[in-house]
Amino acid sequence: MHVRDREADRPTGRGAASPRRATQADRSARTRNALLESAARGLSRYGYGHLKLEQVAREAGYTRGALYHQFKDKQDLTLAVVEWWCASWGQEIGRLVDQEPDPVAALLTIARGHAVYCRRDVARVPIALRLEFSGQPDHPVGREVERNYDMLLRRCRRLIDVGREAGAIPPGPPTETLALAFVGVLEGTVIALAGRAPDDELLAARAAAGVLGLDSVAVTHH
Repeated sequence: MHVRDREADRPTGRGAASPRRATQADRSARTRNALLESAARGLSRYGYGHLKLEQVAREAGYTRGALYHQFKDKQDLTLAVVEWWCASWGQEIGRLVDQEPDPVAALLTIARGHAVYCRRDVARVPIALRLEFSGQPDHPVGREVERNYDMLLRRCRRLIDVGREAGAIPPGPPTETLALAFVGVLEGTVIALAGRAPDDELLAARAAAGVLGLDSVAVTHH
């Protein structure tokens, strides 16, 4: 893969000039984003312990020096990946969920959206890090991963409670248990069906609906 240097993003020649010349901040942002996506793929495939920074940089198309210019070490990079993953998930899926007034439709939006989001080979990042740092609550990466996981669970618990109050979700196991099952089956389904679009989206919604005690009609109508 071609490795970029500091001048790589600059247009060369009169014919390559663009209306807006890229600034150093633009180039730095592109570099950072490419490194984050590469690291997310690496974490998804290999986990934290086996992640190699040189490979992350090479697959992003940059040198190891460019990586260290952006991140001080592997822990710093991984924390940034967790933040990037959650922010991009929130922008692409969370905002759609927040716009959905119906709690069942909102939960199915999470399921469908998560399946689509995870087509980028980053599906295993949260679950891989949770498993790897299980029992290490004081580790910065483990602590941040658990914090974001708890935020997702709280969102699901709230929607389940609202759905039950409205009679749209049948009574059953405690809300906490149901939310854990909902997230667990969703993550498992999406990981198992990686690369099998569009079936991944439909089956993720069906799996989520099944956990919630809904029938297939609910998936079709939402």
